[in-house]
Amino acid sequence: LPGEREIRETMTILGRDTKSWSRGPVELLPLFSRLSAAEQDRVFKPSGNSRRIIMATNVAETSLTVPGIRYVVDTGYARVKRYSYRNKVEQLRTEPVSQSAARQRAGRCGRVQAGVCIRLYAEQDFESRPLHTDPEVLRSSLAGVILRMKSLGLGEVEAFAFVDAPAPKAVSDGYALLSELGAVEEDSRQLTELGRQLARLPLDPRIGRMILAARSEGALAEVLVIASALALQDPRERPMERAQTADAAHKLFADERSDFLSYLKLWRFFEQALAHNSQRKLQRLCRDHFLSFNRMREWRDIHAQLKEMVQELGWPVPPDDATADLQTRTVPIHRALMTGLLGNIGLKSEEGHYLGARGIRFWIHPGSGMQKKAGRWIMAAELVETTRLYARCVASIEPQWLESLGSHLLRRSQAEPHWEKQRAQVVALERATLYGLPVYTGRRVHYGPMDPATSREIFIRQALVAGEWESRAPFFSHNHRLVREIEHLEHKSRRPDVLVDEELIFAFYDHRLPPDLHN
Repeated sequence: LPGEREIRETMTILGRDTKSWSRGPVELLPLFSRLSAAEQDRVFKPSGNSRRIIMATNVAETSLTVPGIRYVVDTGYARVKRYSYRNKVEQLRTEPVSQSAARQRAGRCGRVQAGVCIRLYAEQDFESRPLHTDPEVLRSSLAGVILRMKSLGLGEVEAFAFVDAPAPKAVSDGYALLSELGAVEEDSRQLTELGRQLARLPLDPRIGRMILAARSEGALAEVLVIASALALQDPRERPMERAQTADAAHKLFADERSDFLSYLKLWRFFEQALAHNSQRKLQRLCRDHFLSFNRMREWRDIHAQLKEMVQELGWPVPPDDATADLQTRTVPIHRALMTGLLGNIGLKSEEGHYLGARGIRFWIHPGSGMQKKAGRWIMAAELVETTRLYARCVASIEPQWLESLGSHLLRRSQAEPHWEKQRAQVVALERATLYGLPVYTGRRVHYGPMDPATSREIFIRQALVAGEWESRAPFFSHNHRLVREIEHLEHKSRRPDVLVDEELIFAFYDHRLPPDLHN
């Protein structure tokens, strides 16, 4: 079966009928990566003489050997992780497996004795499939590869002799992401100073950008904890038979403002427990709170490595104060995280879903603590497409942060330029968008530097010709007084043709004013 969700649903259905099977008791066991270590061990330890049916994802395509397996039923499908260059999101779609993957699946039986593989698809279908699964370089973002190649002076990625050359669109997408992070110049595609610093961190460029920003935001200690958490699998476990109990235990670490802050709460909980408990008590504490002890240790190891790397760069890392109120640290932490997640922002629509960058639509993942309390603007650690496009690990943000942190990505447009008497300048209404999302609209901005020629014409027509300028300049007072006298004369003589046409007055000022004057 292709995925964890399908395994859970199918086991629920089959579990009702196992007692009625005629050939003795049957043991149903799941096998997928998010299972706890104890649940995975059950697969490798047969109990009694009961028949065992193991329902596995494509994690079983590796050199995994399960004792006593004589039959394999291959559906011919798997969930394959691919990066979408068009929507800039990760995809977990069900796809037909390649011939090599099918042979790997057949090898799961008959490891210790003769076995049988039953494929639920035609032989012609098998022979029409590609020989091998696409390599990871063709299914992933190339931003990290390009950054590393440029820092090592390996030349242009387009000319590099890859065994499996990526598509030009994949290369362009990698450059676009690095430009978003400020690591390369948009036109020349050369590394910036920030890009050279980013290349020294052997991390995903997005996570590395968060750490660089955390230094200037004064949130390096907290962001190092969150960055190391994003680099590994979630340590929180949710076994099928105790899902509600696990959810209740995990509420201890939930935060109504941000899923990122939940990681900090979990980290502080484990650090305090580590200081006051033995190894055995610590493992029991993790079991009681449905946490993977091995992943928590891995989290600490990754954090220690990241901390050592930034210290080698000469950055002092203050200790994380477990007694500090996260409420006062929310803004600098999330501003630092946003620098790496500018492409993962969303604006809530009237229908309830979120509008994302480049016209995509997504929903907050059901497992998020922010599903019901997220704000109008959010950012997500990742966008993954399964049955829907879901945002995982989200936090509410302020649109003002986008204006300052994403200024190099904003697309600004001005409309309705007009003379504003109080400000004594030509003003337009500005609209700024980030990847198509409106950051602000209707903002009054000085239009003169943006379009001097148009501003000069509006200034002459509305300020000088129409007299909408409040000034004590002698020439303006004289001309304004003269116009009033001529209009009075026209009224007395009943001749409307004494005062010259407004176009001639405009030409008069246009001839005398410098070309760069517009206010």
